Amino acid sequence: MTPAVVLSIAGSDSGGGAGIQADLKTFGALGTYGVCVITAITAQNTLGVTAIHSVPADIVAAQLDAVLGDFEVAAVKVGMVGDPAVAAVIAARASELPNLVVDPVLVATSGSRLSGVAAVAPLIPYPRVLTPNRHEAGALLGSRVETAKEMARAAAALASRGPEAVVVTGSELAVDVLHVHGRTETLQGEPVPTANNHGSGCTFSSAIAARLALGDDIAAAVGNAKSYVARALAGGRDWKLGAGPGPLHHFA
Repeated sequence: MTPAVVLSIAGSDSGGGAGIQADLKTFGALGTYGVCVITAITAQNTLGVTAIHSVPADIVAAQLDAVLGDFEVAAVKVGMVGDPAVAAVIAARASELPNLVVDPVLVATSGSRLSGVAAVAPLIPYPRVLTPNRHEAGALLGSRVETAKEMARAAAALASRGPEAVVVTGSELAVDVLHVHGRTETLQGEPVPTANNHGSGCTFSSAIAARLALGDDIAAAVGNAKSYVARALAGGRDWKLGAGPGPLHHFA
């Protein structure tokens, strides 16, 4: 059987744990076929990001033309954008991007800044699912978002800006809040004791896109993605890859 095609529009992580690399691993692990449009090249490892080179907007547009002109894409995940001009390219093509999942990446797990709010805000109205962590939600709204109650308010506030659904993730808390079709639900998980969490946000959003491509509704896609990330975190918790927070085991 021909697999569903899922597109990642994101930055490259030379350490292989996040970004395009994590997305493609996730797509493969979940039985879909991954294609990609690279928005930025980072010099990155488990200790941090030492350099970023943004891909010019016209080259991003050319990659998008090449993929959409040849593949029947079933879902799209947008991660690191970096440049407002690249965000404008994506926003202009939003109607061609089915089952769009936007992960508004602002800061890497290591603490390195990857994008500004100006490079993310233009995309907020378009996704089927928006997946900020609580710190990104706070930055987008200009307010503090720490507790589950604040996460619920933030999810509803962001949903009012256009996306069909918003998931505000609690990261190490293993508590996520889903707001979809006017209803808010708290998703409680079991925290996985591990320092190897590099790329967990990228993996979560790309897993949602893959599950939407496979036919899940939003609630099922989010639930299945949450379970997948927990398995990947548990699978890689004993790995010793790099001197900082290591990657997940995407094929656990």
